[in-house]
Amino acid sequence: MKHRKQTGKVRVVATANLPTRFGRFTIAGIKGRGPDEEAVAIQHGRLKPGKAPVVRIHSQCLTGDVFTSERCDCRAQLELSLRKIAKSGSGIVLYLPQEGRGIGLINKVKAYELQDEGLDTVEANRKLGFAADSRDYDFAAEALKALGVRSVRLLSNNPDKIAQLERAGIRVVERIPCRPRTNHHSRAYLRTKQDKMGHLLPGI
Repeated sequence: MKHRKQTGKVRVVATANLPTRFGRFTIAGIKGRGPDEEAVAIQHGRLKPGKAPVVRIHSQCLTGDVFTSERCDCRAQLELSLRKIAKSGSGIVLYLPQEGRGIGLINKVKAYELQDEGLDTVEANRKLGFAADSRDYDFAAEALKALGVRSVRLLSNNPDKIAQLERAGIRVVERIPCRPRTNHHSRAYLRTKQDKMGHLLPGI
């Protein structure tokens, strides 16, 4: 990963080595035009010119990624992606600060409270006045371009993510299912993602 690539006003502002239990990675800080436009990317191996890398675009989930909550499959998806990227020899995880599908951490906890009262994740978000999914992937697309990536093999179950990336100029040449093992806590959550949000989760 070369230091300080840029596309327009989206730019890599710092890079460093990042050894992990999944292998050796390089971490890059990426800044955009506005104060809320930032992300980190961790890259394993060297990207090959003309070959689409394996990429996971992962939205921040404090409860899952850090506190190992089993209400969702976020941490399991992240770890599965890191293992697949390490096994493939090269690839990128782009980590976006889009907590709670874009509604923020406190609103996410409020949504959890409503879910404890019987609402599903979509119903809870809507009761709080939000869309089922408030995320936008335009900045993610520009961040990938700043890393020199124009086409990807995307680890995702989300057709909307694919459509948004394609509209923003990133070619998705392959969708790789990102389906870790389901636990009994997250099964209803995943069924809601499949039934109400169109996520590709056969067999849930």
